[in-house]
Amino acid sequence: MQILNYQFRPRLIPTLATILVLPLLISLGLWQANKAVQKQDLQDIYDQRGKSGLVQIGSEPIDINSIRFGKVFARGYFEPEYQIFLDNQIYKGQAGYHVLTPLRVNGGKMRILVNRGWVPVGADRNILPEIETPAGEVEITGYAHDPSGRYLELAGSEAKQQAWQIVWQNLNIKRYQEVVPFSIHTFIVLLDPGSSSGYVREWARPDSRIDVHKGYAIQWFLMSIALVVIYIVTNTRKISSEDNTNAK
Repeated sequence: MQILNYQFRPRLIPTLATILVLPLLISLGLWQANKAVQKQDLQDIYDQRGKSGLVQIGSEPIDINSIRFGKVFARGYFEPEYQIFLDNQIYKGQAGYHVLTPLRVNGGKMRILVNRGWVPVGADRNILPEIETPAGEVEITGYAHDPSGRYLELAGSEAKQQAWQIVWQNLNIKRYQEVVPFSIHTFIVLLDPGSSSGYVREWARPDSRIDVHKGYAIQWFLMSIALVVIYIVTNTRKISSEDNTNAK
């Protein structure tokens, strides 16, 4: 291909390399852009449901999709004997735990896990933080949260035979259900920052990292453009007068 005094003559190896790498760069950019769109969609749901009224959590199962991010409340009694510490939680650069305590909902045997907030690890990991839990009836308010993206590190069917584990690396309601003697809702409640009986509660918004995803998307797309430009430049040469003479 010749344009004015320049001739584009692609070579085999650069062409193959570009064919292999370019789709990868574009797909990575689209992946990050799609994640940004998904987070924005979740944020829209969060904002919309945040304006709705409180939904009471009772003893009947509730579809998480109908109340996800919504404001909820429940009355009942905390059961600290089945409380867990969710490990590897960072707050302002400091390691700590999230304290999750089951609440036995009034009017039945159903429980719901309540994330009461963050506490620091302390100087010795072998010594767990002392947690104060109200002994009487409480009313909690918070946000319905679906923790299904993470999993408990238990040994499957052997988990029921093990001693109760207080510190958990990750959370999945199904696995938690396997090791407790009661039924539990399939979502958790992030305790409202204004509620009592909790600890540090600065819950991340769904769009908290949306700018990061957008930045990565732009980065991958720019790399795609740079690759195409480099490919064209390195495979294009100026036609000399000698080349024109030989062509004649």
